[in-house]
Amino acid sequence: MTKEVLVEISARHVHVTDEALEILFGKGHKLTPKKNLSQPGQFACEEKVTVVGPKSQLKASILGPTRKENQVELSLTDARAIGVTAPIRESGDVKESGACRLIGPAGELELKEGVIAAKRHIHMTPEDAEKYGIKDKQIVSVKIPTEGRSLIFGDVVARVSEKYSLAMHIDTDEANAASVPGSCIGEILD
Repeated sequence: MTKEVLVEISARHVHVTDEALEILFGKGHKLTPKKNLSQPGQFACEEKVTVVGPKSQLKASILGPTRKENQVELSLTDARAIGVTAPIRESGDVKESGACRLIGPAGELELKEGVIAAKRHIHMTPEDAEKYGIKDKQIVSVKIPTEGRSLIFGDVVARVSEKYSLAMHIDTDEANAASVPGSCIGEILD
């Protein structure tokens, strides 16, 4: 059986707390959904912030809904360009990660930690995991069969939850390395 998975590009983005949202966009501000994402309940927002490092800055969209911790997800190229540290971590693992400053239209916020490069991962429902014989937190490899730049990604962590929808997420550096045209179908090898 071929273990197919949708592979999507996760571009740079920011997750904010309710408190951070108010600092950056003003008291009582609510996120404005722009488009739904593949993961249930997740959406790209109209709101953008400026992520500032010691060397430079860049714009990043906020993803909703708000979270319990602030998190900035950058590619390693983005992190180097603005001069910040971005350890490769699973989403939510921000303890002792990189620092930056966020600027919104109503204010600024200094993050002492929260900048990461997201570890390659596959979101799976328990049913998907059982069908493919994969356990939560299992590390797998995924073949990306693109024309002229076919690639096998190792160190892909499977994340299993009834809240997920089957999809693999890679950042823009990884997508460029494999010439992924926005999204494609990959094959889980183990």
